[in-house]
Amino acid sequence: MFVDLPLDQLRTYRPPLPEPDGFDAFWERTLAEARTADLNAVFTETDTGLARLHTYDVEFSGFGGHRIRGWLLAPREAAGPLPCVVQYIGYTGGRGLPHNWLLWPSVGYAVFVMDTRGQGWAQQTPGATPDPAGGTGPEAPGKMTQGILSPDDYYYRRLYTDAVRAVEAARAHPLVDPGRIVVSGGSQGGGMALAAAGLVPDLTAALVDVPFMTHIRRAVEITDAEPYGELVRFCAGQRDLAEQVFATLDHFDGLNFAARATAPALFSTALRDATTPTSCGFAAYHHYAGEKELKVWSFNGHEGGGTHQQGEQIAYLRKLLG
Repeated sequence: MFVDLPLDQLRTYRPPLPEPDGFDAFWERTLAEARTADLNAVFTETDTGLARLHTYDVEFSGFGGHRIRGWLLAPREAAGPLPCVVQYIGYTGGRGLPHNWLLWPSVGYAVFVMDTRGQGWAQQTPGATPDPAGGTGPEAPGKMTQGILSPDDYYYRRLYTDAVRAVEAARAHPLVDPGRIVVSGGSQGGGMALAAAGLVPDLTAALVDVPFMTHIRRAVEITDAEPYGELVRFCAGQRDLAEQVFATLDHFDGLNFAARATAPALFSTALRDATTPTSCGFAAYHHYAGEKELKVWSFNGHEGGGTHQQGEQIAYLRKLLG
């Protein structure tokens, strides 16, 4: 069933930003601290049987200098340097295997797939990156409440910093054109793409599908679905800490990153999505400061437009990149 506001209301839905004091200073400090560690991007060419592609096993330094894994794939026959899509992963997923990521090399672009620290337990996309920092204080099972009582300790501070450093790592490879970088993701990956678009000023485009971690306060009010349910369970037990929890989350809300993003963006949302409620995606779209387009999938849930949306993305990037 449709799980949110009627479409005519969604088309004008633009709630106030949940911007905390010192938001920009917090992220400037976070990224400056991360950059004190050498990026040290290492690309090891690997034979995976994909004869038409260059395939690199990647490591680079993310938050805290922690080593983050990834893949870089590029078509052997294309003349470089190439546009590159930096791909972020949905909740529970990891970088998977190289043959999971053939779409963008098939179009003629490079793709840089960032592994997700401390996740990667999804069966189809296993991960390879631990999270050495862990968390402090109480938490509910999952990642949503890890370090939730402080913006400095929160899990997504580390993950969003990794996302920015992944763009820097992609730009470090000679096959990649550093002036033609696209960030892309769905669900958690969509939230990461929004964060990167707000924190990296010179991207070519952002592809943001059914974004998670956007308009978080509303999301937990209108859905019981996971993983927002992790927040609900934590606040149900830690009743006196709820406001502290949301004060932390405001530092990571995609609405605030959207308002700072300038790259052209293609969004998607689905009207039957109970995991990332539709109004949350529309709110991010309406606050997005750059040129933007939105594709609405009326009869789909959290899978969004799926492969049909990929077709929209191919056409969109061909207009921008050729």
